Amino acid sequence: MHGRGRPRLHDPVRLLFWLVGRIHQDAWLFVVASAALQVLIFPLPNFYILSWVAVTPLLVALLRARRPNTLQLTEGIHLLPATAGQAFLLGYVCGIIWYAGTCYWIFATMRQYGGLSTFAAVGVVFLFCLYLALYHGLFGLLIGLLASKKAFSSRALLLSPAVWVAVELARTRITAFPWDLLGICQVDNIPLARIATVTGVYGISFEIMVVNAAFASAFLLRREARKKLLVAAFAAAIVLQGGQWIPAPPSVADHTARLVQQDLPVGDEVNWTKHEFTRTLNEFVGISLMPIGKKEPRQPDLIVWPESPAPFFTSDPVLHSSLADVAEKSHAWLLIGMIGIDSTKVSFEHAQTIYNSAELISPAGEYTARYDKMHLVPFGEYVPFQTIFSFAGGLTKEVGDFTHGKSNVPLDAGGKKLGVFICYESIFPDEVRRKATGGAQLFVNISNDGWYGDSGAFAQHLRQARMRAVENARWLLRDTNTGVTAAIDPYGRIAGTMPRKLRGSLDAPYALSDVTTFYTRYGDWFAYLCAIITLVALIVRFTFWTEEKANDDRRVRTRIRAVEG
Repeated sequence: MHGRGRPRLHDPVRLLFWLVGRIHQDAWLFVVASAALQVLIFPLPNFYILSWVAVTPLLVALLRARRPNTLQLTEGIHLLPATAGQAFLLGYVCGIIWYAGTCYWIFATMRQYGGLSTFAAVGVVFLFCLYLALYHGLFGLLIGLLASKKAFSSRALLLSPAVWVAVELARTRITAFPWDLLGICQVDNIPLARIATVTGVYGISFEIMVVNAAFASAFLLRREARKKLLVAAFAAAIVLQGGQWIPAPPSVADHTARLVQQDLPVGDEVNWTKHEFTRTLNEFVGISLMPIGKKEPRQPDLIVWPESPAPFFTSDPVLHSSLADVAEKSHAWLLIGMIGIDSTKVSFEHAQTIYNSAELISPAGEYTARYDKMHLVPFGEYVPFQTIFSFAGGLTKEVGDFTHGKSNVPLDAGGKKLGVFICYESIFPDEVRRKATGGAQLFVNISNDGWYGDSGAFAQHLRQARMRAVENARWLLRDTNTGVTAAIDPYGRIAGTMPRKLRGSLDAPYALSDVTTFYTRYGDWFAYLCAIITLVALIVRFTFWTEEKANDDRRVRTRIRAVEG
């Protein structure tokens, strides 16, 4: 250290304590409050109305964090914006708490199905939070860099919505875990959610952040200006949230699909003997042909089975025969979640490549096409860097060590183009969009949400899938093992569903569409625009940083001389 000044970068522990020690305690309270609010706006708490103020405390913490020096105190300045390092720490802590409160279900999944001890499962969740919280930290860092050194930084507040969206884009593209992007919480607000047809979910995140920035401004401005800004911010929040009660036009459905909800236990809870396999298969066949408790069911033209924990292999002739029989008797197309097997013969040895697949069967009983899941779940369907993460192999042992699929082409079901995506793929806006640009007239999402248990994950997953329907103005059929199984219309509304943890089927309405939204055609243009705005703002800020700092130093020296004189 240089006397009592800032520690050098090569002494990170002292530097960390120095940064923390200079952050006012109120800033930490605001950070915790913001993290808690961000947790509450997503299911299961579902207090989505709080989204308009959920990030406000974090913005206030970033822009009122640093204790001023003695000279600044004499000028009536109480708290200053955080330095870049302090801002990163504040955002990082907020992110750790948010991920722990939102993705807590990872612990139970790793503990129950991954074969990890309680201690190891807690460690995995902790590392997960430390890693992904870097994005909240990045948001704080960027705001800290953009903020001026004065008591109030209008520049940082004005740019905060663009910065937030840019960070969401980075989370989607770099880490590939865009779970619960901010705009997802408003999927039930149909007029507001329609923004997504132009900008994707990122436009809704931007709109929410604009209101949060307005509330933050009201807290940061002088008292005489605070009242008017608070009234304006509240009015904006009320008007935007009030759109939820504006009725949207009905969606016309002229087709019916039968979605089979298998309700099978996951993991080792079922002993798949030959007898148990045959009994279960026969029951699913019966449900597919004649729904339980329905005397006069509608005749479906598509039957869907979900991603399943059952050992359904594409190479199984018994399964093939049963499914072909269902197709012929129902005169319907079948889309079945299965384990895809490709066998090759290399150097007189047989090798197998395994995929998480959905196979399409024609009404004539012929196997016509297959979709292989392209975006696999790390530590769930494969272990990246297996030498390093060998301890997590227990989870892939339960669900398989799969290979990434290679084709995103929609499946042709007798002229109906099906855009199929499996489980985790539903959280990626651009990947689902590409299915629509490829000609998909209907989205079909098959999933096994049984891994999540009764945590909020199944509801979070459903909400994100619904946003994909909104962005691309497509009907979405969502068939899951344990629920939520649902038909979702192009407005993101649930047009039909069945209770969770119930074996049966849902006769789901749907329609085909060739309409392409602006977002479908041009993708994440808005998010990239926000990233460009952020980058340009940083360049401009750093360009004038030296000059501004020199001017500030001159002013300080002048004031010191005046005081000494």
